[in-house]
Amino acid sequence: MANNAELREFLRTRRARVRPEDVGIETGGRRRVPGLRREEVAMLAGVSTDYYTRLEQGRRRMQPSDQVLDALARALRLADVERRHLHRLVRSSVAAAAPDGPRLPPLDEGMRMMLDSMPMPAMVIDSRGDVHAMNRLGRALLVGLEPMPSQASSHVRWLFLDPAARELLVEWEVIARVSVGVLREAAGRYPRDARLREVVGELSLASAEFRGWWAEHEVEVRCRGMKRFRHPVVGALELHVEALRLEDGERWVYAYGARAGSASEEGLRLLGAWGAGGFSSPLPPLTGRL
Repeated sequence: MANNAELREFLRTRRARVRPEDVGIETGGRRRVPGLRREEVAMLAGVSTDYYTRLEQGRRRMQPSDQVLDALARALRLADVERRHLHRLVRSSVAAAAPDGPRLPPLDEGMRMMLDSMPMPAMVIDSRGDVHAMNRLGRALLVGLEPMPSQASSHVRWLFLDPAARELLVEWEVIARVSVGVLREAAGRYPRDARLREVVGELSLASAEFRGWWAEHEVEVRCRGMKRFRHPVVGALELHVEALRLEDGERWVYAYGARAGSASEEGLRLLGAWGAGGFSSPLPPLTGRL
């Protein structure tokens, strides 16, 4: 089974996460392991203990139906993104050959023109975390991150290996954990992707935090919402981050906007002036500096 280790660890960690009392199972005192036992998952999903055990162990030639996988997802209280991940892990484990990874054409001129004309920081990033393009404001905001073909074009490498990212992102741990989950979701779709394996291997060696969070097998989707920044030039910023999926299904536009009339909107204006000067010009005067 090509992906049996991933499937085994995903099911094991999801099983350990569910408390028996949350699914109506009474426990008689202390239990040796956290979460549900295999026989309890099997009972909740309506399959035999032997069947579930063989599935969790990643035995060959098992081809559970979508209905069985959905029943397991309900028993394990999986979120939608986790349910889809379970289906992909099982299907890739029985497929003759899983996809190597997405083959993405260069961004066309129209997309680059749109990105450059946006009055807010923006970038295009793929499912591996590689940054394909950034506008000037995006480069000014995300200090140290650069678009391809720069060596500094991996968002997840930037998060874990560049000290500037930890200084910039007030909720660094939350964002870093989500990025690990997004990478895990991509690895479920493309288990043979050499680029993904390279990034995961490098970060597992270089970062104990990444290594620990990767072992938790959490699966996430693109993050959006309010984010706080501690920018080295303009100071505090509160920006809403929105992720818009492109037609190829593998790349997203990330855009960072500020509330009208807010101090953060003025901070973005300052950031634009700094970026227009090649990231080295002195800042113009600002009343009520951030």
